[in-house]
Amino acid sequence: MAAENKEIIFKVKNLQTWFPITKGAFKKVVGHVKAVDDVSLDIYKGETLGIVGESGCGKSTFGKSVMLLEKPTGGSVMFNYDGEFKDITKFSKEETFKFRRRVQMVFQDPYSALNPQKKIYTSFEEPLIVHGVNNQKDRESVMQKVLQMVNIQQDYLMRYPHEFSGGQRQRLCIARALEVMPDVLICDEPVSALDVSIQAQVLNLMKDIQKEMNLTYLFIAHDLSVVQYMSDRIVVMYLGKIVEVADSKALYDEPLHPYTRALLSAIPVPDIHKTKKRQVLEGEVPSPIHKPTGCAFHNRCPNCMEICKTVDPAMIRNEDGHMVSCHLYDKK
Repeated sequence: MAAENKEIIFKVKNLQTWFPITKGAFKKVVGHVKAVDDVSLDIYKGETLGIVGESGCGKSTFGKSVMLLEKPTGGSVMFNYDGEFKDITKFSKEETFKFRRRVQMVFQDPYSALNPQKKIYTSFEEPLIVHGVNNQKDRESVMQKVLQMVNIQQDYLMRYPHEFSGGQRQRLCIARALEVMPDVLICDEPVSALDVSIQAQVLNLMKDIQKEMNLTYLFIAHDLSVVQYMSDRIVVMYLGKIVEVADSKALYDEPLHPYTRALLSAIPVPDIHKTKKRQVLEGEVPSPIHKPTGCAFHNRCPNCMEICKTVDPAMIRNEDGHMVSCHLYDKK
């Protein structure tokens, strides 16, 4: 289905999330870490949008900004409330609380996401009480439903987190996020802490849940093979900016940006008889505090031109919806 026929659930426009750097006894602001810098993106209802990039590129900060775990410095994040878009960055405390039911997050580390001093029952009951499910039978009914969705027995609720394996803990974290029946699930490296065999089980489980609940996934990960398996579209980030957006198949078959090509060349080939040429990037990743002029990637790019050093490239959209921010594709 064409992008223009899909329903947009998030409209992100010129989003900035900067962290101040302070100095001295009076905490004078002397600079900013530009973790997310002028990001514009539409997220469609029911899709899985993968976000990839090196460590420090702003993936996790972008995910947290979209659900207001980090307060954006600038720009807007418009959320679709049954056809009416509202800017969540301007929400009051009460509006933000109600918004939490619509967007939930699954964190990277299942070991620290559950309180080791509380039984699973308590960890599951608390969010339901906070969000107004006052009847105990209703709460237990919801708990039973979400546990069935992630293939966990109901009697496991009376156990402590240390009694579970990593895969079981992450499934519990997914179940807890589903308790309030959200529209969007932001998954920040949800399987990176798990064994490979367990990763496959959790990913397949997440796909089944998405179909059952018509969820939208924002899937953040380092593992490019995992992102390819899960995602409908993929966003490539570098130093706080988006450099490429494309359909999953198009991005892996024909990457346009030099940075994307280098990332994809690092994926191992599961065949000892096949060799793959690796594109090794030279140079250091620039500081997010003092970004270079022009294209942020120009000091590491094998195709760098003079214009790249002074002019920041605009995002160019092809006929098939493939978008790239690179001077190599400027229309002359």
